[in-house]
Amino acid sequence: MTPTGLTRFGQGYAKAWCSQNPDSVAAFFAENGSLSVNDGAPAIGRAAIADVARGFMRDLPDIVVTMDDVSRDSGGTKFLWTLNGTNTGPSGTGKRVHISGYELWKIDNDGLIGESKGRFDSAEYERQLKYGVDD
Repeated sequence: MTPTGLTRFGQGYAKAWCSQNPDSVAAFFAENGSLSVNDGAPAIGRAAIADVARGFMRDLPDIVVTMDDVSRDSGGTKFLWTLNGTNTGPSGTGKRVHISGYELWKIDNDGLIGESKGRFDSAEYERQLKYGVDD
């Protein structure tokens, strides 16, 4: 994938997270691709990956994910993102969240994500869900 192609891929991936369509996120992954978050058990396959996306989309119905950067080096591809949203889903607190993180991708031969290992500050995310971004 060219640098321009990688940038387009990353922008499309961020846009999919904003779509309220979890299957659109999963479509960026290989059929048996995996997504793990903060060293948790990986979601394997598009249906499981869509379930992960569905959870964030449910809890943050106005979720906006922006791509801060995407780059590739000998260690793989790094997608840096920022998430903004309001916790107005079921049992939501109504609080705004603003968190940044990254995913380390292994891109397969078809140009899809074969493996993604995501990381963000989960303690800060949970704090913001409860108290909001400004408290």
